[in-house]
Parts: sequence; C-alpha cells; structure tokens
Amino acid sequence: MAGVELKAVKKAFGPVTAVEASDVVFEEGSFTTLLGPSGCGKTTILRMVAGLESVTSGDIFIGGKRINDVPVHKRNLGLVFQNYALFPHKTIGENIAFGLKYRGVNRTDAERKVKEALDVVRLPGVEDRYPTQLSGGQQQRIALARAIVIEPDVLLLDEPLSALDANLREDMRVELTAIQNRIGVTTIFVTHDQSEALAMSDKIVVMSAGNVEQIGTPQEVYNKPASEFVAGFLGAANLLDAAVSDVSDEKLVVETAHFGGLSVARHGSAKFAGGDRARLVARAEKIRLASPGKATADEISAPGEIEAVDYQGQMVRYFVRVDDLQLQVIAAIDEQPYTRGTAVEVCLRPRDCVVLPAGS
Repeated sequence: MAGVELKAVKKAFGPVTAVEASDVVFEEGSFTTLLGPSGCGKTTILRMVAGLESVTSGDIFIGGKRINDVPVHKRNLGLVFQNYALFPHKTIGENIAFGLKYRGVNRTDAERKVKEALDVVRLPGVEDRYPTQLSGGQQQRIALARAIVIEPDVLLLDEPLSALDANLREDMRVELTAIQNRIGVTTIFVTHDQSEALAMSDKIVVMSAGNVEQIGTPQEVYNKPASEFVAGFLGAANLLDAAVSDVSDEKLVVETAHFGGLSVARHGSAKFAGGDRARLVARAEKIRLASPGKATADEISAPGEIEAVDYQGQMVRYFVRVDDLQLQVIAAIDEQPYTRGTAVEVCLRPRDCVVLPAGS
C-alpha cells in the first residue's frame, strides 16, 4: 500500500526543470531515501510532498488522497531539517509541544505526549532544559521528537545528519532507523551520503539531474546498477570499455581490451545485440590482488602495478595500473599492505561483474 505516491510529478522554476516527470511510490511504513548529488532534485521532491513547493504538473497522493492543493499545515507531516530549527528561548518540552499547541491538544495530554516522544528518542527527563544545554546529537533527537509527537502520516527528513561529526552521524543513523522501525511511520529521507542511504533504507531512489535513475533495495541499486551514473555514484566502481560478442537469454559475452572475454549474467531490461558497445562494471572491493601468476581458475586476470596506496586502517584502497588503465581496488588488511611499485596480478570473477549499455 502506498503511503506517498508521485504520479508524473514535474517541477520547473521558470525555464529550469528541477524534477522531470517522475513516478515514485513510497510504501506505507517504509523508510525510503532520495539519494543523489547536490542539485539533482531530491530536496525539491521532499518540499513538494511537504507543500513547501507547488507542483508544476502531475499529482501527489498521501494515503490515497490527492494533496496538490492541500496547504502544508493540513497535511499532517513531521519535518526534520539539517539545522534542527529549535527555538533557543523555549524549553525542550515547549519545543516538542509546539505543534500540539496549534492542534488544540490540552496541556495534560500535551505533557504526556511530550514525555512519550522523549522516551522514543531516548532522552527522558530533559523537558525543562534549553537547546543550548544539549549536544548536537541530542538536539537532533529533540527535533525528531517534535516531528513525531504530532503522530504524522509521513515523516520528512532533509539531510538531518549532515551537520554532525562522523562518529556521531554513524550513531545517529542507527538510532534514527531504530526509532522509525518502532513507530512505523512512512519516512522519506534526503541525503547525498551513499553510506547513510545503504545503511538505513528499505528502498533507495537514486536521482541525477532531475531524473529518477533507479529505484530498488540497497542491495539492488548497489549490486545491479541500472546506469553508469548509479554504478559510479554508489561505492567505488571501475567502468571498463567493452564490446558485446554474444547474447543469450541469461548471459552476455563481452570482450575487453585488458581482461579479454568474460561471460556475465544478464540483469535489467536493457537490450543487447552482438557488436554493441558496452561498459563492464567491476566494483573495487570485488577485485582481488595476488602475486603474479596466482589467479584462480574462476578468475580473469591481467598483470598490473601498484601506483598509489590509500591506507584507511582496517581497509586499504589501491590505485593499480594495468597498461593504459587505472583501477581502484579496495581490500581488507590482514597483513602488510602492498607498497607502491609492487607488481601484482589483478583478478576478477565474471560473476561479480555487471554489463551496461555504453552511455547509459
């Protein structure tokens, strides 16, 4: 069942189209992320759902009801922004109860609901404090409590973690996911951070230049990208020029300049014919480095040389030269990492690769 549905929704600002005509379903009770670089249209979609921007064409439905002409204060939405937007001169209790006041909730019920919301975000007993007395992560939880206390039909989160430092951001994404699971509200989350999207989402809507590139589970969009943009935006991907030499219902055989021929499983709806130009996607963590000549029977390999080493503690990212091609390889460190200038065998398995139409 759809919690929120966009049907051919388009948004233009004068001659500039911010969101091309898009169909997106945000399932009831789900946590769906709008993911993409700055300026791709994700926040514009969130603002149209919220009623902060009008729709140029198309329709938006919440719970099956068309809301294009419903003003923002009648949409029963919870909003959380990057900057918290807490009132510094009001107590935490007053901040959380702000939306209840304008819904006519009496004082006794409002105090009870505030306490319940604070319990949900795991900050009981702070009603009488002021925002400046709380840390950034605690203030973000208060902003979330204020959004959920009104029991919204939809929770809208616009990059709510981006102002936090790295460690706190990781802690808060776990907390936020747990809270959403507990209250079960349909949630639309906007971010440009791929790790947040992959860790938190039931589904991800990947956007680029106003277009919806792909919709799927985190595993689907990461392991089976629908376009070169999705492959390159999510994780570290190597895209190799290739040519299709044979096509069957289940397999594609492609020829590459550096690794020869590979038989790769088909996915998606793209049509291929013999002779078509293509792009072979090999994720950095799916490539294995070995001593020269030590590829296994199920691997395709080519000789290479370590050009640069990006040491990251538990992991290391290598930049490896294979003739005129530079590849990224990410590996766990169980011993001393390879050093710059080391000759290696670059090994990949066809089953770990994806083939996309060139220019997709």
